[in-house]
Parts: sequence; C-alpha cells; structure tokens
Amino acid sequence: MKERKPWIEWLSGVAYGKKLKKLHSWNAWLLLFLTVTGILLFVPSVRELGEGRAWLKQAHIWLGVISIIVLVLYLPLLSKHWKQLRAKTSQRLNLGLVLFLLVGWIVTGIMLWQLRSLPPGWTNVALILHDLFTWVGAPYAVYHSISRSRWMKAARAKKASAAGAEVVEERTAAGRVIDMLQKAKVSRSAFLRMTVGALLLLCVGPSFYRWMKGVSDTGGTDLSLIRGEDGNHMDPPPVALPESNPPVGGGGKGQFRIYTVTDIPSFSSDNWKFAISGLVEKEQVWDWKQFLDLKRKVQVSDFHCVTGWSVYKNTWEGIPLSELLKLAQVKPQAKFVKFYSGDKVYTDCLSLEQAKMDDVMVAVMIDGKPIPQDLGGPVRLVVPQMYAYKSVKWLQAIELIDKEHIGYWELRGYDNDAWVPGSRRT
Repeated sequence: MKERKPWIEWLSGVAYGKKLKKLHSWNAWLLLFLTVTGILLFVPSVRELGEGRAWLKQAHIWLGVISIIVLVLYLPLLSKHWKQLRAKTSQRLNLGLVLFLLVGWIVTGIMLWQLRSLPPGWTNVALILHDLFTWVGAPYAVYHSISRSRWMKAARAKKASAAGAEVVEERTAAGRVIDMLQKAKVSRSAFLRMTVGALLLLCVGPSFYRWMKGVSDTGGTDLSLIRGEDGNHMDPPPVALPESNPPVGGGGKGQFRIYTVTDIPSFSSDNWKFAISGLVEKEQVWDWKQFLDLKRKVQVSDFHCVTGWSVYKNTWEGIPLSELLKLAQVKPQAKFVKFYSGDKVYTDCLSLEQAKMDDVMVAVMIDGKPIPQDLGGPVRLVVPQMYAYKSVKWLQAIELIDKEHIGYWELRGYDNDAWVPGSRRT
C-alpha cells in the first residue's frame, strides 16, 4: 500500500499551476470560515452561547493561524505569479488588494490574540482596523467569487458562441436593458458584475456607514440614544454631584459595544434590592431610596474590554466598594468577594485585596447621568484596572467567601488574572 505523504510535503511536489490553484482554493475556504466566525463573534446575541462562544473564538484563532501557513506556502510562488500577470493590470490590482487585506487581517488578528501583552491603545486601533478589513474584504471576496464564478464564465462563453450569429431574445425589460448596454459596448458579464457590485453596496453600505460613524466619533459615546431605549424604571433618579454633571472627565471618548450573556434585564425601584452577605458581621440590605442615600464619590477612569475596544475618560459616580465592605464589617476568614448580577446568571470574583483598591466602585451614574440598562444600570461594578468582564453589570448582591469563586467567563476559558497591561495593581 502506497504511503501517504504529509500535505505540506505533498504540496511541494505539485506542479506550479496546480499548486497555485490549490492554495487559492484553500485560502478561499479559510476566508469564508473566518468571515462567518468573525461575524458571529461580532453579533452580541452570540454571547448567550456561553462556552460555545469561547469555542467559536478559539476556532477563529486557529483558522487565522492556518491562513498564515497558507500565505507562507504561497510566498515562494509570488514572484512568478506576479510576472505571469504583467499584461493583466486588473488581475495584478486584485492580487495586490487581496495580499494587502490578508496581511492586514493577520497582523491585526495577532495583535488582538496577544492583547494582554500590548497597551490597550494598540489593541483598540487593531480592533478597528480588523473590523475595517472585514467590512471591505468580505464584500470584495463575495464580489470577486461571483465575478469569477462559472456562472459569469458561462455568460462570457455564451456571448462568444453567439458572435456572428443572429440571436433572438424575448424582449423583456431585462432583455431590453441588456440590448442597450451591448449597444453601448458594455458586455453581459460586465453588466452582471456591476449588478452584483451594486447589490453588495446597497446591502452592506448602510451598516458600514453606521459603523464608520460610531468608530470615528471622538466626541464620546452617544449615551442619549442608549438611554432613549432604557427599560429601567428607577424612581427617584440619582442626583449628580457637581463633579459629575457636567462630567469632570469631559465625557467618555470611544464607543461601548453592548455585550450580554442573557437577555438584557430591566428593573424597577419598586422591587429592586441590593445586599451584602456571607462572611460579614452585619449583613446589609438596601432598597433603591436607601441605596441612593449612601455617600458617593466621583472618579474618572478608562474602561477596557478583553475583545480589544476601550472607552476613555469615563466619569463614574458611585460608592467605593471598600466603603460598602466597611459597613458590612468583613470577618477575618473572608478572602474573596463574589458578585451576583441581577440577570440571575452572571457571577464573578475578586480577592479581598483587589476589592479594596481605591478605584473599585459600585457605580450608579456615568458622565453625570444614570447608567443605562444596556450598560449595566441601574447599578454596576467598575474595576478600571481589570478587563470589563470583571465589572459585573446589573449588580445586586455581594457575598464574602473564604474560597475563590470561578466566574462565568473564567469557567469558559477566560483568565482569572484580568489585569490590563500598565495597570497600577494597587
């Protein structure tokens, strides 16, 4: 029985033309799967998959690694391929664009993969560029695939076979349009390419415009739009301190991306409660009005997500977590602080030392206004020196425990060590 060679060794023995075709095919399939998995990771509702989303993220990463291998295998063929296209300007432009997109995807993808080793500013830019390459590259790949498909080749072949012969066509509206284009020396295949391009532009254009508008907004996140759709009914609303309205930080710079692992919950002051229990001397329970009577402070801090984006100079107003722990009088055997989200699913944990850091806050306001439902209001945890999965949204309960609790995303592959590079850790 003939021994099968490893695929890389097998590929090295394949003739140039077949090798080029095979690599092109592999790259096309990889691009398809990368685009699909990338879009799924971008869709907020996919977060509800929990562990499934963690597996999806790993699949996206490994597909990216394989795409690097395919590109490396292609590089020895690049010079010959480029010379082969010397008389085909459009194909050279296509090759140059494809290589530019691939390299851009790879570089920004590696930066996002290794974001824990890079400053948040770098990964924020990398995420925007990675998205931009996808917005441009995915529609172009669809257009390129259709314009080079057998369907398009059949249209060109049909035109060639009809040369010199009389062709009788039914005079439908589409037929008359094609006749007009042919008289204007526009081929059927060119017309089909223009049609495909126009359809892609109409489908993708509006969403791309909204994305560009969001990422280019340097004046801060438009929280008024989020608040306009808020489902919380908290009465009375918190009254901002002077440092909070107008916000001493000038307003958050950047764009929040709304993530949740459940349907976004809504709350009412009629039945909302906040509790501290566990290894404490004095368990605490507040209703909404009582909670608003607690002494608050204002701080300006950045907010970093582990997916790469950041919102800078947010003005938060709330109660330092250390002050709440003092009110509850933590017992000596307590070592960790467990946090419960009002969605009844999400939990996370900090060590007692981490929980007592000066900038860890139970926040009720952002930039001088109540925290919107979509951003975790009416009350959320803010841990500026750690990635945002530690900043539990819709916070309603705190428990002091003696053993470390493994949080929702940590159970699904995220690190317990959530420090942002450059954080003070004090």
